[in-house]
Amino acid sequence: MANVILIVLCAVIVIMVIFLWTTYNRLILLKNRVKEAWSDIDVLLKRRYDLIPNLVEVVKGYAAHEKSTLEAVIKARNMAMSTNSKTVEEQAKSENFLSGTLKSLFALSENYPDLKANVNFLELQRELVDTENKIQSSRRFYNTNVLALNTKIEMFPSNIIAGFFKFEKGQFFNLENKEEREPVKVSF
Repeated sequence: MANVILIVLCAVIVIMVIFLWTTYNRLILLKNRVKEAWSDIDVLLKRRYDLIPNLVEVVKGYAAHEKSTLEAVIKARNMAMSTNSKTVEEQAKSENFLSGTLKSLFALSENYPDLKANVNFLELQRELVDTENKIQSSRRFYNTNVLALNTKIEMFPSNIIAGFFKFEKGQFFNLENKEEREPVKVSF
């Protein structure tokens, strides 16, 4: 009888250790996926930052009197670049502002038929639009990974292990206010 109790006790301990081990490793995997997804966003943001000055230079030649729009785009780009080391929330806010100014720049091009026909402008615009689409996709991928991590951290019994090892929930990359969801209005 004592041997049976000892075997059951050992089996329970082994099961608990296996559960602890697999849950901890799953939390580490999810945390690293969130980091990887954020890194993907960073790469695309760098690409966007590199494309914007080239696009602005092409537009300058055609729309010299639209200086305020061009300056707003450069200012938004610089602001977004300077927030790279801050929180996800701050980065999201500055990136959303930059996206809005880029929409203004593209809307501006509608008033300049020669600009719309310029091969350099069209190529830069295409690349920037492609990059914007990839950024949106990467944001969704990042948010999916944050959701998986946060769910695992909150669910019982993994929440006990997450709390014991001090796993922190991730921040979603969201739009801050309703105005950012609306199309940009440009008037001349």
